[in-house]
Amino acid sequence: MRDFSADHRLMSLNTATVRKQGDLTHIIEACARHGIRAIDPWREQVAAIGLERAVRAVRDAGLELSGYCRGGMFTSDATRRGAVRDDNRRAVDEARALGAPCLVLVAGGLPQYSRPGSAASKDIAAARAQVEDAIAEMLEYAREAKIPLAIEPLHPAYAADRACINTTSQALDICDHLDPQRSGALGVALDVYHIWWDPDVLAQIARAGKSRLLAFHVCDWLVPTRDILNDRGMMGDGVIDIRSLRSAVEAQGFAGYSEVEIFSDAWWAKPMDEVLQTCIERHRSAV
Repeated sequence: MRDFSADHRLMSLNTATVRKQGDLTHIIEACARHGIRAIDPWREQVAAIGLERAVRAVRDAGLELSGYCRGGMFTSDATRRGAVRDDNRRAVDEARALGAPCLVLVAGGLPQYSRPGSAASKDIAAARAQVEDAIAEMLEYAREAKIPLAIEPLHPAYAADRACINTTSQALDICDHLDPQRSGALGVALDVYHIWWDPDVLAQIARAGKSRLLAFHVCDWLVPTRDILNDRGMMGDGVIDIRSLRSAVEAQGFAGYSEVEIFSDAWWAKPMDEVLQTCIERHRSAV
């Protein structure tokens, strides 16, 4: 396992971690101050300053990307499926312009939550089938753009509203169905917040292998968790055995960035520089 204790060269910042403290240009400037070499920006942050400006800011700062967040939210009723397809193609185009190594996909839950205004449904099996069909269609467009797609399984608490793909096994089943050749075009983004609880996770990481492991995200699970979405912990403050999970993905050959992604009202209330410095310190000591 790689030694992170002496420096943070292999740490990336998912820009949602400081989304409340400034826009993407401010975040990029702060990363430069702290010697952070890579980011994973969110689409709404890019849209807020404009794609061309975002591309220029990343380039001028000499940053790399560890991913681009996010495509997906595939589930909808029939009237919105064309808009969903077009939105995801735009996400691919943005990822290519920014030089992202992959586009992270959050599948979407039931249609009325993923794409508001869609007819309500309780059929989660149909939602999962729709996700696979949509990824199959998107995959051809992404292949042409040379942007790998990284399916991110989310904790089952999000099954209704954010992601009906909830385990690494489910995500890998889709990968195996759609890309049996393991071409590198389709894989998974594994976030410890969403997978730490799964008794089968280590076996599924081994099943994924190097070719499917496209991104690795870190934070922590607090006890108690006051808000399932916006109360993630700083690494070392919770109960996740982060090092064991990192050891497992690296044993398969994963050599990418370790990406800090913390959705937290508590951390969003702190100054950006304080948050980034704490991320660096905890990445060295707890990751």
